[in-house]
Amino acid sequence: MKTVSLKIDESIFIETEKILSVMKKPRNRYINEAIEYYNKLQKRMILEKKLRKESELVKEDSISVLKEFEELGYAD
Repeated sequence: MKTVSLKIDESIFIETEKILSVMKKPRNRYINEAIEYYNKLQKRMILEKKLRKESELVKEDSISVLKEFEELGYAD
């Protein structure tokens, strides 16, 4: 494990402490789970952005291929 020092806004800290007192979960575990969740969310957002960009790059080619299939009578 790595040790990290961080500054947290007072309001976030107070809210977190209230939640932790109800959950009976160590602060360290809670923060690790929060960062893990946020990392997964960010990875999905990065992948979505990449897929949108790549989709735009092939969009015109895909439309062109579909038109060719229509002309050949394959579109039913």
